[in-house]
Amino acid sequence: MTIHTYREVRLAARPEGPVEDDLFEIAEVPVPEPEPGQVLVRNTHMSVAAVMRTLMDENTDVPMDSFELGAPLGGPAIGEVVAAPGTELTPGDLVEHRLGWREYALLDAGQAHRLEPGLMPDPAAYLSQGPTALMGIERGAEVRSGDTVFVTGAAGGVGSLAGQIARQFGAARVIGSTGSRAKADRLIGELGYDAVVIRGAGPVEDQLREAAPDGVDAVFDNVGGEQLTAAIAVANAGARIAIVGALASQLATDPTKAAKTEIDTLSLLSRNITLRGIALYSHLDLIPQWNRRFAEGLRTGTLSFPHARLRGIEQAPQALRELTEGRHLGAVIVEL
Repeated sequence: MTIHTYREVRLAARPEGPVEDDLFEIAEVPVPEPEPGQVLVRNTHMSVAAVMRTLMDENTDVPMDSFELGAPLGGPAIGEVVAAPGTELTPGDLVEHRLGWREYALLDAGQAHRLEPGLMPDPAAYLSQGPTALMGIERGAEVRSGDTVFVTGAAGGVGSLAGQIARQFGAARVIGSTGSRAKADRLIGELGYDAVVIRGAGPVEDQLREAAPDGVDAVFDNVGGEQLTAAIAVANAGARIAIVGALASQLATDPTKAAKTEIDTLSLLSRNITLRGIALYSHLDLIPQWNRRFAEGLRTGTLSFPHARLRGIEQAPQALRELTEGRHLGAVIVEL
């Protein structure tokens, strides 16, 4: 059966606070015909991430283009090639690209990356945030055997993998942070965390000192704000702190009141602490490395892929809203 139209999710209005369903609209549009050098992809899965809330604003500090009003949003997606005239791709190939939030995507061949068929036991695993987690653990925090590691935002798509990866790099003790007791229990019971700091359950620094009486050697920071301040206070001499995200600012409902992190630079200097901002766009070589590592880990049971999965393009706005509300543990995937 020939499909003549498809659905896409467009940004209908700029947010003035939290993500709400009325900020989006679903439009039905004709399926385009690819020209030579273009690829038409039927998307099968897409992911949502906290940065998408930031990109809904007209102006951001993120080095990415904001979403345009009236146009479809974008983000990581995988799908099957329908047609690719004049390219090396063939119908049926599984590809990854950045034009999610739509059931079909038309893009230049250079924007579609062919994936190894059958590598992942679940194709959605290609949409994990594992490359960022691996980058922060290996190259940012430089986790070593015997380290005590603190991962902020441990229940998110990045943090839920960062703790597992820290173990693979020899961490002796892994401590996370999250926003609820229920998530803390899952991090300890399912994902191998030794202890969890709960946001709102008392001063973060006091909780972290109790969880890490001998201090922390490596920090994977997704959050900033009070949690980063606490990590610096509890860090041992020579500790390595990787700044991988800034959720305290990204998810602030009032940008003028976004969390700021006060840093005592003399304290960093006297304890020889490394504070390093690190972003995946400078470490893209880790993506194929991660895919092989993750595929093996999923097949052997040494790694898991915590995620929530919603079905249908119409669920994409809800998926982003629930992610920003902290409703899920791990990645949030929409099956199209």
